[in-house]
Amino acid sequence: MYPFIHIGRFSIGTFGIMLWLAAVCACWVLHRNFRRWKIDADAIGIVALSTVAGVIGAKLWHVLESPQVLLENPWGTLLDRAGFAWFGGLVLGILALLWQSKGAGLSRLGMLDLAAPAAAVGYGVGRLGCLTSGDGDYGIPTNLPWGMSFPNGLVPTPPGVKVHPTPIYELIAALLIAWFLWKRGRPSTGRPAGEITGEYLVLSGLARFLVEFIRINPRIYWGMSNAQVASIGSVLAGLLLILWARRARRPVVIPAAPQASQTR
Repeated sequence: MYPFIHIGRFSIGTFGIMLWLAAVCACWVLHRNFRRWKIDADAIGIVALSTVAGVIGAKLWHVLESPQVLLENPWGTLLDRAGFAWFGGLVLGILALLWQSKGAGLSRLGMLDLAAPAAAVGYGVGRLGCLTSGDGDYGIPTNLPWGMSFPNGLVPTPPGVKVHPTPIYELIAALLIAWFLWKRGRPSTGRPAGEITGEYLVLSGLARFLVEFIRINPRIYWGMSNAQVASIGSVLAGLLLILWARRARRPVVIPAAPQASQTR
């Protein structure tokens, strides 16, 4: 693995490179979704702002998981290039999308619906950054033929030990989720605003819950990792949102206000 690419005196983190690639891929998917919905909105600006918000949220979530470490070395912990939590990125990323929805002519949940496939693709590609940097997001030891070792990673594996390449598993799951949401989110289906977002929360939460069984994260709550507890919350929130969306039947696109008739 190559956590850093060294060019002279400069070093570039491969995680950052993959994060940039993830934003590019998400931007392309969102742009394509805007086009098929005939939405005239700036996908690049929307993804850029949401990505920055997501990175900040992911970092804050991670450091708040270990408040003692944060108190002992606040600046070092905050500025460390390792350590990001997906659920924190999800929360602030959602808030950034909601804030930008009106300018795109979409309802708040409509914006989240159109961004859901892009978010799934972005998450999957971003996980490759964890693979290239070997930042400890890999799994438990395995004898399977596709097991990998990370002797030069940011969090190296013991010599000769092969582990589950869980970032690859998550990439595959994320692409399948994105494909499913893309098919479900066609304009012709007439789905109410919020339903696709709810399905995204359910599927992504379920995928994360399952992969945690073979990851090295510590079990903190009732034999589950912190991410598994958050995954359960994601699934429950998604189910409630699906039920609400089907009852409320809100539109994805904000209807244009009728023009006042002119009298002579």
